[in-house]
Amino acid sequence: MMNADQLLARLYALRKDYADDPEDETYQALHHAFMFISYNIGAFKEYVKAEAEKTGGD
Repeated sequence: MMNADQLLARLYALRKDYADDPEDETYQALHHAFMFISYNIGAFKEYVKAEAEKTGGD
């Protein structure tokens, strides 16, 4: 399982794929998810760690 930083980086890359059309719903969803998670990275890291422990991931 990817760690929180890797997941956030992947979300950022996906967001950039849609950046050519800021009105696109997919871009908007990815952008807001990325921004929210970025501002709450501590809680996101705890969540990812807990999920990894549940699934036996690293």
